Amino acid sequence: MNTVTWKSRRQILREAVPDGVILLSGNEFAARNYADNSYPFRQDSHFLYYAGTNHPGMAALLLPGGREILFGAPEHLDDVVWHGPHPTLTDFAADAGFDDHAALETLADVLVQTRRQGVAIHYLPPYRAANRARLAGWLDISAADVDAGSSELLMRSVVAQREVKTDEEIEEMEYAISCSALMYRTAMRIVQSGLSEARIMGMITGVALMEDLQLSFPPIVTVHGEVLHNHGFENKLEDGQLLLIDSGVESPGHYCSDITRTLPVSGVFSPKQRAIYDVVLTAQEAAIETIAPGVTNLAVHLAAARATVVGLTDLGLMKGDPDEAVAAGAHALFFPHGIGHQIGLDVHDMEDLGDLVGYEPGVARSDQFGLGFLRLAKKLRPGFAITIEPGIYLIPALIDRWGAEERCAEFINYDRLTAYRDFGGIRIEDDVLVTDVGFRILGTPIPKTAEDIEMMMSPEQ
Repeated sequence: MNTVTWKSRRQILREAVPDGVILLSGNEFAARNYADNSYPFRQDSHFLYYAGTNHPGMAALLLPGGREILFGAPEHLDDVVWHGPHPTLTDFAADAGFDDHAALETLADVLVQTRRQGVAIHYLPPYRAANRARLAGWLDISAADVDAGSSELLMRSVVAQREVKTDEEIEEMEYAISCSALMYRTAMRIVQSGLSEARIMGMITGVALMEDLQLSFPPIVTVHGEVLHNHGFENKLEDGQLLLIDSGVESPGHYCSDITRTLPVSGVFSPKQRAIYDVVLTAQEAAIETIAPGVTNLAVHLAAARATVVGLTDLGLMKGDPDEAVAAGAHALFFPHGIGHQIGLDVHDMEDLGDLVGYEPGVARSDQFGLGFLRLAKKLRPGFAITIEPGIYLIPALIDRWGAEERCAEFINYDRLTAYRDFGGIRIEDDVLVTDVGFRILGTPIPKTAEDIEMMMSPEQ
C-alpha cells in the first residue's frame, strides 16, 4: 500500500458521504495491567484502511471541500530518548497523503466549532470503552450518546468499499496464508503422543514470530475440538485423539489469514475418525463449489449443511430426507455454527459494525439454532474474501439435551450416538476469494485430505 492507495480510498469514501465532516478515530495503547505495560498495539482497521498508519493516538478529519487533516502527538525529545529515531506526525501525514496535520489536543475544539456551525459529523461506532469515552470528550456529548450518534451512512459506505478486496489486498492475505502454511506443516511434523497442547501452540506461534508477523487472533490448539472456542492448552496429546488447530497471522500490512486443520495425534486417522473427517471435507468442498457472484452465502452454508446430513446419513447417524432435515435444523446438532465470515484487515472483517456487514437491509438473522450464528448471509460479489469452515462436533451435553427433548428425532439416530460421545470435533477451514466467474482458494496449499495429512505426518517425511 502507498500514498496513492490511501488517498484514493479516502476520495471514494468522501464521494459516498459527500456532506459533513468524516471523523476517523485510531486506537490508543491498551494497558495490560498498568499504563506503561500495554498489550501489543494494533491499530483500528478502519483507520488503517484509510490512513495507513499503525501508530497510536491518532485521528483524521475529512472536511467538506476535500481538505484532510491528520491529528496526532507532536514530536517530543523524550520520544527520541525512549524510542530512537522514528517517523513523526509530519512523516505519517506525508506518507498517507494528508493535506495538513495538527496536534491531537486541538481536535476537540475543531469538532465543537464544526457542530456549532451545524455541520454533520460522521463517525463509526467505537468497540472499545476507552475510544467511546474519547469520542464523548471530543464531541462534548455523554458516552451513552456516542453509539446513537454514529453514522449509518458512513458505516454502510465503509462496508461497501472494504468488502471488495483489491489485488494488493489479496496479495497481503496470501502472504499471511503462506506463513499459516508453514505453521501447519510444522504442526503436522511434530504432533505426537506425549506432547502438550501448549508445546504445539508455542511451536506454531514461533513460526509466525520468526517471520516477524503477529497472530490475527488467539489460536485454538485443542484435543477437545467439540468445544468450539477452546483457548486452554493444558492437555497432553494421546494416541487416538484428534488435535484441532484454528489459527491465523497478519501480513506486514495487517491483512489476516484464518485456517483450520484437524490432525490425528497418532499420525493416522482411525476408521471412525476418517469417516467423519471425509464428511466434513465433502461438506467444505460442496460449500466452496457453490461460491459464485450473486449466490448468497446463506446458500453456501446450506450446501455444506446438506452435504453434512447426507454424509451422516450414510454413516447411520442421521436419517430421512436431507432437505427436510436441513430445513428443520437437525444438522445443527453436529454443525452448530455458520459456514464462515468475511476476512481482510479483520479476521472477522468489519464485524465491529454489526449485521449490516453480513446481511442485506431488511434481512434479519434466523432464530433457528445454528443458522442464527451465520455471520454472512448476503449475496457474494467479486472481490469478497470469505472463510469456508464446516465442522462436525459430538457435544455430549447438546446430545443429551436434544435427546431428552426428542428434538428432530425423525432425522437423528440418537441410539447410534452413544459410541461417539468421546469423539471430539473436526473442522476444516480455508480462505476463499469470490472471482468474476466463481472462486479461488487463496494462498499456499495446506495439506487437507486425510491422505495428504497422514503423508505429511509420516515419520518418513
